[in-house]
Amino acid sequence: VGSGWVGETASRPATSTPQIGTVDFTPGEIYANPAISQGLLDDAALDLEQWLGGEVDTEFARQEGIAFLSGDGTNKPHGILTYVTGAANAARHPYGAIAVVNSGHASTIPNGDAMIDFMYDLPSEFEAGSKLYLSRSSLRAVRKLKDGQGNYLWQPSYVSGEPASLNGAPVVEMPDMPAIAAGNIAALYGNMEATYLVIDRVGIRVLRDPYTNKPFVHFYTTKRVGGGVHNPEPMRALKIAA
Repeated sequence: VGSGWVGETASRPATSTPQIGTVDFTPGEIYANPAISQGLLDDAALDLEQWLGGEVDTEFARQEGIAFLSGDGTNKPHGILTYVTGAANAARHPYGAIAVVNSGHASTIPNGDAMIDFMYDLPSEFEAGSKLYLSRSSLRAVRKLKDGQGNYLWQPSYVSGEPASLNGAPVVEMPDMPAIAAGNIAALYGNMEATYLVIDRVGIRVLRDPYTNKPFVHFYTTKRVGGGVHNPEPMRALKIAA
């Protein structure tokens, strides 16, 4: 949007107006249909129905994590990694793709300077709320990076509930992020809430079905969820490339 300075009685001509584009995210459905015999439900010493519900919740969370990163949008979310420059959905968003910063080495993150260049590529107006997202294997490598005086860039947290930081930014482990290897997007940095939209329709539904497959009781569990990038600008992607 445009703006300008004016005097008390000066005219106020129209300024430029930002354009609004539309993006469409169709929810997909994730399901599980486990079965337990009625006899086992009756005789077990623990609440198997509650235990099974917890197992399904864990599995749904795992599947969602994968889809939110790399889902192809077919009956599932559009993963954020598919929106980076050169990926399948790079042209899907009217604002363009998530910008990529190369690590400066064909197969690794060579030094702390590479991380500084990557993180400072994000414009300052998007810095608030930004975090660094990596897989566990990438965290192991990044924790070893040092500055010119031999000090680790990684700063552990000594406060309960507070994340560790790198270059002053909170670090979040994402198990399904690609590892550090040639050509991979090994890290994301930015404000995830401002970048990625999760559409959670009605939560988890469970249909208890003791009739279809007697003597088994099926627990038909579903969840409708979608997702995609609603603004690529507050995010940067680190690609392992020279």
